Amino acid sequence: MSQQQLGRGPLRPRQTGTGPPSPAPDEDTVPTSPPARFVGWLGGLGAAAAGYGVFQFLFSVLPGSIDGATARYLISGVSGLGTFVAAWLAAGLLRARTAASAPAVGPAALAPGAPGPLPRVFAAAYDSLVEQVSVVEDPEHGRLTGWPHSLGEDTPSRPTPVGTAYGLHIMLDLGVPEGRLSTGELVDTLWRLRLPGGGWSARSQGSEARPEVTALVLGALARAGASAERLAAEVDRCTDGFTRQLDRTGHESTHVVTTVLRGLLRAAPRSEVLPVLREALADGAISDPRRDHLRCWGYRLQPPYGNPSPLHTAQAVVALDRAARVMGEEGNARAARARAAREDGIRWLLSCPDAPHDICPDLANLHEEVRRPRTDDPTRHEVLNVRHFTASWLARALLSPGALDIARAEGLEDELRVRLDGALAAVWAGQTDGIWLWGRDDSTEQRRPMWMTYQGLSALRAHAVWMYQPHG
Repeated sequence: MSQQQLGRGPLRPRQTGTGPPSPAPDEDTVPTSPPARFVGWLGGLGAAAAGYGVFQFLFSVLPGSIDGATARYLISGVSGLGTFVAAWLAAGLLRARTAASAPAVGPAALAPGAPGPLPRVFAAAYDSLVEQVSVVEDPEHGRLTGWPHSLGEDTPSRPTPVGTAYGLHIMLDLGVPEGRLSTGELVDTLWRLRLPGGGWSARSQGSEARPEVTALVLGALARAGASAERLAAEVDRCTDGFTRQLDRTGHESTHVVTTVLRGLLRAAPRSEVLPVLREALADGAISDPRRDHLRCWGYRLQPPYGNPSPLHTAQAVVALDRAARVMGEEGNARAARARAAREDGIRWLLSCPDAPHDICPDLANLHEEVRRPRTDDPTRHEVLNVRHFTASWLARALLSPGALDIARAEGLEDELRVRLDGALAAVWAGQTDGIWLWGRDDSTEQRRPMWMTYQGLSALRAHAVWMYQPHG
């Protein structure tokens, strides 16, 4: 498993090897200097707290030979006041520098009342997807309408379950403004791509259904209004095969468990497996001594967990937040543990010590491999390459209702705003006309994966809804 550092401008990830996620340098990254980290820490601590700390320290160490307590109070007070002013100005300067270096992602840079760029981006994305939809007459499955894994693949590009499921999600998010593309045809295609034994798999996984792909497809079909009875049969097949005994690799993967949990919350919100998956995810949280022992997540839910990962923590927060809305978090100790883990994960994301937050290490993209033994030959492995658009996941986690609740309750609204602005700036920088690009490893060629465009559009749309305030 390797990780790439996110730089300014279009995202250009670079593979750096195998193994658990770890920070990796990139030639485009602007390093964060120790003074910037100190100022960010000081601003987060609070100018008033810093000033008071200086006052207390000086008052306790000034020698008694100084003429009277009044003089000691005066010296300590002036020093504390000076520290307060310096910290307040430095933190304000750092925030201004961060805001100035980040691309505008909302109407703040526009004249009052002027429309923002987001509708144009949505329209351009819709046009691109309509123009590049693939329609293939398949001798086995019939007429297929959808997309391959990435836009612009060599023709003819046969639609895949993953590409078409993400395309359907995008169409549902954009609202399908007219009839150039039928969501009904996309739904029919996904059903036709179902494997003979039920379920779906990615292109590299062969003919055996896998829970993360099946849950992704089921979630898209459920959003599009597929038959509950037909969905239920596939949900049962998915959950029956997704046990620790039958799929130990998947059960120990944070990515796989969160993907299955999110998909089943859409397709089967009353499934008995949902509390089990939520508990497994909550129990897989780890303590990070570098961030006040707050709980977060690595790439695995069992030892070895791997290093604390902003990407996997954000995925866990999003999944647990959705589970909280569907299942609730009251009434038993297991639900309470899930809530405590989710809230700690939010605090952990808000405690990033680096700045500016549009290029900080927490936004580094990841490349992950999910290796499973093949059932027909256990000595060989099936490998699923998974690339993660980290900035979009952080934005979605910080836009969750639970994140705002924590920020308001604990006085962390400034931290939430700064980190959310940075994540959204990085998301915005990765798109061209509503399509997101992922650089090929060790190559100048760029891919346009459907999943990345869905995640980018989803993050921007969620932010626009979150920011909307009617006039009057």
